[in-house]
Amino acid sequence: MEATAVVLERPRELVLSRLPLANAGEEDVVVDVEWSGISTGTERLLWSGSMPAFPGMGYPLVPGYETVGRIAMAGPATKRRVGERVFVPGARCFGDVRGLFGGAASRLVVPHSRVVPVSERLGEKGVLLALAATAHHAIADGKAPPQLIVGHGVLGRLIARITVALGAEPPTVWEREPARREGAQGYDVTDPAADSRRMYPVMCDVSGDASLLDSLIARLAPGGEVVLAGFYDAPIQFAFAPAFMREARLRIAAQWRDSDLEAVSRLAESGALSLDGLITHREPAGDAPRAYQTAFTDPNCLKMILDWRSAP
Repeated sequence: MEATAVVLERPRELVLSRLPLANAGEEDVVVDVEWSGISTGTERLLWSGSMPAFPGMGYPLVPGYETVGRIAMAGPATKRRVGERVFVPGARCFGDVRGLFGGAASRLVVPHSRVVPVSERLGEKGVLLALAATAHHAIADGKAPPQLIVGHGVLGRLIARITVALGAEPPTVWEREPARREGAQGYDVTDPAADSRRMYPVMCDVSGDASLLDSLIARLAPGGEVVLAGFYDAPIQFAFAPAFMREARLRIAAQWRDSDLEAVSRLAESGALSLDGLITHREPAGDAPRAYQTAFTDPNCLKMILDWRSAP
């Protein structure tokens, strides 16, 4: 089998290529992809070449970890059925081309244990489940939900929406970009310069700006916690004395777990968590180079998705 895939051959050089796929085993499913999302966090770093080194990093690579499609083939040892719509958090099925994270392709071969059923009602919005799970992980691993969220991109919106959906007090969200202050659902979004509140017990930063930590600690309550839920390509540093005076705690929210994905899937299926209004841009997969450029450079683009349904 072969698939058409987005390939980053090297930083800032993105092409569509036909790639051979690994043979499907007894516990694998073959997924015909309908939509894949473009991450403006980790994938931007892969695209720009500024992703910090970690095991498996290198070029050429297939990006993408936000994929929805239908099962075209299911091995005899799988628990899935042909025709079922599923979410796929990436794949490693492209031979010598690395899968980081391997979801941006017209067809994928993946272990059945990696896919999660997606309802017909969710459709393309199923690509948001990875970010929703990341948001849930940032909240669920803490002792208390955030009262302040820094950044009103898709991840910041999802953290705020999930906080409200779980019955906690609606958080305040800081956003410097005026155009991104729209779209709040049950919480307030403000310019940080207009917020006079101090003593926030829990803050969650999704800005990806490593220089903000001192300003956040200055607003932190004694014994409070700053959660770093973005991805940072610069060293994190802060003045020790203010953090010492507050006995500040710093927590890094890493990759979501299966339990987070299951939790947000239930919230989305029940209607408690709305995924509306987060996908703002769509392009056919054949226009992937333009789509990635738009996703990374247009401030009005919250979430760009590629439509693979007509791709070879």
